[in-house]
Amino acid sequence: MPRTSERGGPQTRARILEAANRLFIERGFDSVTVAQVAKDAGVSSVTVFNHFPTKEDLFLDRSGDVEALLRSAAREPGDVVESLHRAMVGLADEEHAFSGLSERSVEFLRTVVGSPALIARARGIAAGLQRVLADELGPDGRILAVFFVNGYAAVFVETAAGLLAGAEPDALAAGHRARLEALFEALRHGVGDGR
Repeated sequence: MPRTSERGGPQTRARILEAANRLFIERGFDSVTVAQVAKDAGVSSVTVFNHFPTKEDLFLDRSGDVEALLRSAAREPGDVVESLHRAMVGLADEEHAFSGLSERSVEFLRTVVGSPALIARARGIAAGLQRVLADELGPDGRILAVFFVNGYAAVFVETAAGLLAGAEPDALAAGHRARLEALFEALRHGVGDGR
């Protein structure tokens, strides 16, 4: 049984994530149990669940920084669409996992695509990000939140599909940026006829 000091805090969370990532890579997501993650991290299953409500959350624990980024963009003075644009370009420049451009994400994306439970949880995370942005923007910004999150999801899925298909990195990045610009043009001026 873990000591009290091992049950909480960022060090325990990091140890759990490290163990989970190692096991998911070695054995595959569907072959790993929360009990195995707990044992490898030196904590109880209850401690794992205190940090991560589901196994899917443990695997997809990459949305917190995007949530913070959306909150920050929504709170910036000036045009929120421009703030969101800068934030998403920043993700692309960093080749952040949420851009779909990171070659380090290939195995992660393959795992998500191969698991209906992870796909469902990813959709839940997108809905949560939409709620976060809508809450930050207030009643008049809810439609923008819906359009932005769903539009960005489409950009991400196309980019991730290219990454998984082995697209050349420069072409992948150029396509991502073109889709990103098209999304923000639509947010600024409307969709038009789609051509």
